Amino acid sequence: MFITKKHISRRQVLQGMGAVVSLPFLESMVPAMTPLRQTAAAPKTRFACVEVVHGCSGSTMWGTEQNLWMPAKEGRDFEFTQILKPLEPFRDYTTVISMMDCHTADPYTPEEVGADHFRSSAVFLSGSHPKQTMGSDVYNGTTIDQMYAKKFGQDTPVPSIQLCTENEDASGSCAFNYSCVYMQTVSWSSPTTPLQMTYNPRMAFEELFGTGGSAEDRAGRRKINKSILDGISHDIARLQKNLNPGDKNRLTSYLDNVREIERRIQAIEKYNASNPARELPTAPIGVPDSWDELAKLMFDLQLLAFTADTTRVATTKLGRDTSNRVFPESGCTTPFHSASHHGDTPSAIRDLAKINTYHVGLVAEFIQKLKNTPDGDGNLLDHSLVLYGSGMGNSNVHAHKRVPFVLIGHASGAIKGNLHVRMKEGTPQANGLLSVVNKLGVDVDMVGESNGTIEI
Repeated sequence: MFITKKHISRRQVLQGMGAVVSLPFLESMVPAMTPLRQTAAAPKTRFACVEVVHGCSGSTMWGTEQNLWMPAKEGRDFEFTQILKPLEPFRDYTTVISMMDCHTADPYTPEEVGADHFRSSAVFLSGSHPKQTMGSDVYNGTTIDQMYAKKFGQDTPVPSIQLCTENEDASGSCAFNYSCVYMQTVSWSSPTTPLQMTYNPRMAFEELFGTGGSAEDRAGRRKINKSILDGISHDIARLQKNLNPGDKNRLTSYLDNVREIERRIQAIEKYNASNPARELPTAPIGVPDSWDELAKLMFDLQLLAFTADTTRVATTKLGRDTSNRVFPESGCTTPFHSASHHGDTPSAIRDLAKINTYHVGLVAEFIQKLKNTPDGDGNLLDHSLVLYGSGMGNSNVHAHKRVPFVLIGHASGAIKGNLHVRMKEGTPQANGLLSVVNKLGVDVDMVGESNGTIEI
């Protein structure tokens, strides 16, 4: 039998009026008789960073003794604690690094005392101490998500996406002589360039799939409630004629998921448009009143983007600093910020632990979907790394010691998983950041205040 070398390009897209839809990995993208690793279709590592505000109940002295977050056992086959329990099905993908401190989130001068919430988010991925200023002369440090995006995200349609689950629309000076921008984002493309985070799922969807055509095209499509897939149906049918059954099923499943996300956004917009008495009256029309629904929608958008290699870098701010939102799904009815100021009372710390566990559970749902998604010679979780953590530890006293830091994913074989690394007390969290970005293939000697790497 004659074996042809004809194949589909990994960068091929389906393009119609007001839409550009990238393709997921298909076997047809690999030239016949050619190892996948030698082709342009070889999977590249996706990198997702998730910041949770208000620290962690396990970072308190009592929480540490109770092992609410930090496992008692070091090394492999560690036990999954109360807060980490949702990640137990992914033991072989999970690396916990404990006992690290975010020193650069501490006040350096008396004038900086009290502004820990501003510095925590800025430090989370930069390891740098942000400049105290009320003006436009903000200064922090380049964050590791953007270091990775600059090296490995420039050949994708969207170099990186930044998402948030609560409104971050303040401007100017917020408090303690700090610009509001320090609390509004965790991504900085340079020390002077903070990146805006997207709160509206519709805007995120359009950024990933609706960049074709003009703004008028996209607005017209939404007005008549058409799908982005309607304009590329002919291209879809033509492409499927040349696919094997496995690729047809994979493409159909991916496009079904794109359409389902679109339907969810349209349903939210329709409901909000006809219900003026919203819980969040100032929120964009595409934002649901349910925070749980919004968070899951944002993770599902990342899943689709990673599936089609539309972007390899996603950053999520899972909450707003000083937020008093209630998370009823957690089993705790105390508002988040109030719960974080628990007075070091064990029962109140337990309540905060319920919220912490709930947040980790949402990430675990995202992880499960990554694992269930085929990608090249494995699954998306094999070829991804998810960093989850905070720039704050014991939120009751705004301390930045023993901050949570966990990695999930194999990063295309760079990280093995099933490991708990307990660091020497006082180790900079920036050492964890440096270790991660080095493992991802970015050759830098320092991140923020880092003074070494960690064997992960």
